[in-house]
This record gives sequence, C-alpha cells and structure tokens, in this order.
Amino acid sequence: MGVSGVGKSTIGQLLADEMNLPFFDGDNYHSKHNVEKMSSGESLNDDDRHGWLSTLNQLIKEQLKNNSCILVCSALKNKYRELLSDGILNEIEWIYLFGDFDTIYNRINKRKNHFMPSELLKSQFDTLEKPTNAITCNIDNSPKEIIENIKKELMKKSEFGLLGLGVMGKSLCINLSNNGFKISMYNRHVDGVEEHVALKFKKKHTELSSALPFDNLEEFVNSIQKPRKIMFMVNAGKTIDAVIENILPYLSEGDIIIDGGNSNYNSTKERFEYLKSKNIHFIGAGVSGGEEGALKGPSIMPSGSREAYKSVQPFLESIASHDRNGLPCCAYIGPEGSGHFVKMIHNGIEYVEMQLLAEVFSIFKATRKTPDEIAEVLEIWKKDVDSYLLNITIDILRKKENNDWLINNILDKAGNKGTGNWATIATAELGIPSTLIASSLFARYTSSFKEDRIKANISFGNNDSSNIKIDLIDLLNAYQFARIINHYQGFKLIEEASKFHKWNLNLSEIARIWTSGCIIKSDLMAVLVEVFKKSKSILINESIKQQLQVLRPSANKLVSQCILNEIAIPCLSESVNFLNTYTTADSSANLIQAQRDYFGAHTYQRTDDDSGKFYHTNWKN
Repeated sequence: MGVSGVGKSTIGQLLADEMNLPFFDGDNYHSKHNVEKMSSGESLNDDDRHGWLSTLNQLIKEQLKNNSCILVCSALKNKYRELLSDGILNEIEWIYLFGDFDTIYNRINKRKNHFMPSELLKSQFDTLEKPTNAITCNIDNSPKEIIENIKKELMKKSEFGLLGLGVMGKSLCINLSNNGFKISMYNRHVDGVEEHVALKFKKKHTELSSALPFDNLEEFVNSIQKPRKIMFMVNAGKTIDAVIENILPYLSEGDIIIDGGNSNYNSTKERFEYLKSKNIHFIGAGVSGGEEGALKGPSIMPSGSREAYKSVQPFLESIASHDRNGLPCCAYIGPEGSGHFVKMIHNGIEYVEMQLLAEVFSIFKATRKTPDEIAEVLEIWKKDVDSYLLNITIDILRKKENNDWLINNILDKAGNKGTGNWATIATAELGIPSTLIASSLFARYTSSFKEDRIKANISFGNNDSSNIKIDLIDLLNAYQFARIINHYQGFKLIEEASKFHKWNLNLSEIARIWTSGCIIKSDLMAVLVEVFKKSKSILINESIKQQLQVLRPSANKLVSQCILNEIAIPCLSESVNFLNTYTTADSSANLIQAQRDYFGAHTYQRTDDDSGKFYHTNWKN
C-alpha cells in the first residue's frame, strides 16, 4: 500500500515472483466510472472506492481458499484497510511503501499509459493515514533492498509474545524457547531503572538466541504473527489495566491477551467483557509452580472463550508440567474469570497446607526436637503423605547457616499477596464454610503483630509445654485428617461457585492438573482425581469416609493435648471443629434463629411443619 507512484506494482510483482505467489494489481479492478473520473483529474470519493474495495476483499478471500497472494492497493485511509480486511483481518500482512512528495511526483510524470495524473498526488498525500501495524519500506532503497527487507521482516515474526520480565516472566520465556517456540519479549523502559531488560536477558541465556527483545511496545506488538498471542506477567490490579490501555492501539481484531498473573476473578470477568467489546480475546490463566514451575513446567488454569483457548492451547500445553500419564497439567477451565477463581482457591488450599505444616513444626518444637530431628520424622511421613510442600519443608529445616539452622533466624511474620484474602471473601459471599482458609489467613495476620505478641507472651504465655507427650502416630493422623478436611472445603467452594456462576467446572480435571507442576501437588491430589470422577464430594466417598473415621480419634486427642498445653494450632483444631459441626444432625442453630426472630422478627421454620412455612413469635408474652 501507499500513494500512487510509490512503486507498489513493481515491488508487489517482484515479491510475488520471489515468494511464488499470485499477483494482483488493485488498479486493474477499478470500475469504468472510477477510471474515467481519475483520468479527468478528479479524485475518487469514498462511495466510488467502496465497491472497488469490496471487490478486492472478495478476491483475497477466494485466493485464501487455496494459498495466499500479493495484492497492491493504495488503501490510504484506515477505513479502506478495514474494508479490505473484513472477515480476514488476521490473514493480512500490510507492507507500507513511503517516500517524499517530489520523488514520487517525478516518478508519476515518467509513467506511460496510466490513468492517474500527477496533479492528484497531493490529494493522495492529504488523504493518507499512515498504518500502525505494517512493515514499512522507504522507496529511496533499491527494489532489491526493499524485497530483502520485506522478506527479513516477514521471517522475523514470532509466534508468541510475553510481556513483563519479572522472575516468572523470564522463566516462562526460557520454557517457551526450550519448547521450540519463537517468541517476542517485552519489558517497559524506565530511564535509569529498567533499561534494555529484554535485550540483557536474551544475552545471558543461549536458549533465547531466536527470541526478539523489545522495550518499545509498538515494535513488540508488530513483531508477532497475527492473530497475536500475548501473555502478560505483570502485577495484578491497576497495572494490568494500564498495560491493556497502553497496548490496545497496536492490537488488531482477533488478537489474544493472556493474563498469567494472580488477578482477582471479578476483575478478569470485567476485562473479558471490556475487551470483547473491542473484538479482542482475553484469557485469565492461573499459573502455579513458582519460579521453578514456570521454568520446568507449571500447572496452568486458563479460562475465557473456548475458541480463543484453542488458539493458545499448543503453547500453554507445551510449557505445562505433565501428570503421571503424560498429559499436560493445563486444561480449559471454563468461561470468563473461572480460571483465576480456581487459581485463587488453589492458593487458599495452599495457605492451609502451609499453616498445617507450620503447626506440626510448632508441636515438634514444643517437644524440644531440633530442626534436623523434625526433618527426619517428616522424611518418614513421605510414604504416607507425600507432597511438594512437605518436601520443601524438609529442605528448609535442614538448611544451616553459620553452624545454626537458618529457620531459627527467620522472623516469624508471614506475608500474603491477596489471594488468601480474596478466597476468604469469596467463601463468605457464597455462604460456603471454608473455615480452614479463613483460619490460615487470620493466622498470618496474627503473626504480623509481632510486638503485640511479645507483650502478650509476658502476660499470658508462661505455660511450660516442655513435658507434653505427643504420640507421633497421633500427630501424623491429625495432619492427614486436617488435610482431607482442607481439600474437601476447597473443592466444595469451587463446586458451589461453579453452580452460582454457571461455569460447569470439572472437579476431577482440576484435581488432575494439580497433580504436577503446582505448589499443592500431592499423593492425596492424585487420589482425588478418581474420587471426583464418581462424586462431587470427598466426604461421601466410602474410602475417604473410612479413613476419616480411623484418623478422627487421633485428631481429637492431639488437638486436646495442644489446647491444654497452650500450643497454637488454629487449622488443626478447626478441622476437628468443622467435622464436629458438619456431622451434628441437630445443632444449636435453632437457638440462634429464635434469637434473630426475637430482636429482628426474622422468622423461623418449625420441625413439626414440613410445608416450609415461616413463623414469627411474640416472645415477650
């Protein structure tokens, strides 16, 4: 494309010959009316061009049924290019030839037997709206140089783009490259702070030899094949929205954005609808596994339109971890924000699993065991309760620094990045008793009040638990018991959210993609894959019911001992409390309902009336 006289036909024919493709000159498809109008020195208006451009659009569509083609056309305005691209936007690559007015004017005057007079050139320059997504070629270069430049630019196009080169982003780049994909990498440019991040990263890693580094957003987008597939690995929240707004001017209809961060699922739903209105696909993908998982194979939880997922499926499934059957730990979760919701609950389960191990650690410390001794016991536990978190806990406990265990020198204030908060809010909003997630979150909050805890210890924490006698079998059984309750609550929350949002989530498939690559992978998770094929509830599975019945006495005993010895075990104790509450057929909630009716006339139902009718009583009489 370009103004008349820029050399479109010459370059187009040469390129077609070079690439062995059919060649079409758009000027040959003008109507007789258009030719006569231009020959008389009169410019075409938009109505004149509409039929011509529609004809060319149909021509391209016919060619695409077989292969491809080279077409030359002035296409000066953006709306002309949109008409040419109608229905085939992602099949088109624009090549924009440009030069100065005088050079082109002289060329037109030298042409013979062409209906376009040089007097119309100024109107073409006035009409021209330069394209933002095109290979640009200066006509001051020779035709051979222009052809070589076009071929070079076409070959440079990458298959996949990754935006945001933090720890996770860099690891995913290496993972993608190791799986044979040609990628483009982008990181923002901030003078004196973040300069040439992508280029420096590429130079450090031979695996990235074919990767294209950028700190210019427009160049990054234009380097990717259409429909573009771009994964964001940036901080959740306002940063995502800012990046979306910055990148939108350079995107084309049908392009796909993947948010691989820990975004709130409600925000993902909003972004999905916003970008849908602009004909851009948005996929919210939970990614678990940390730095190592991102590098070697994470668990990936993508959601959005199924059509968009099919386009990115080869990339995401290739970089994902694989389960014991060789299947990728990546699967289409469901519509809109369901992928980020599932990742949020993954993190909620993770919070509890970490807290349970911390409580086990506290109990062992109370019995005066050293970190090495605790690690030895946990090593033995692996045959019964193997998991990623158990294994890293063993490594942590064995790590020494200056002849002391490093764990002894780590401040006991646990942080959080939001997903535990969101999971707790979600369980409250949906009315689901995921009590362990809330307990683990509040345990972290409590840990942050270090100074207050020191003062409270002086006043209340003088109990000596050194004489506590803990049966190791009871402790192992209580730990297993609490983990089963944790997984029940987490998957129950996913199931109820699926019903509420009409997501139709597959619990067995979710458990399967959590068997490898993610933080909560474990032998228990592998068992749940089969459990959820037959039932949506862990607690009605016969094998797990029997296991809980065996483990329950040990859990009761351990929790009692810890409470009597004033050892903080919020999640171990809550697992016992939850099952006690859940298995109480006639609870004390009738008194609460009576109290609500007394002070607020909230009404109640009666056990001696199965009609469902609601009653109110005047309690003062």
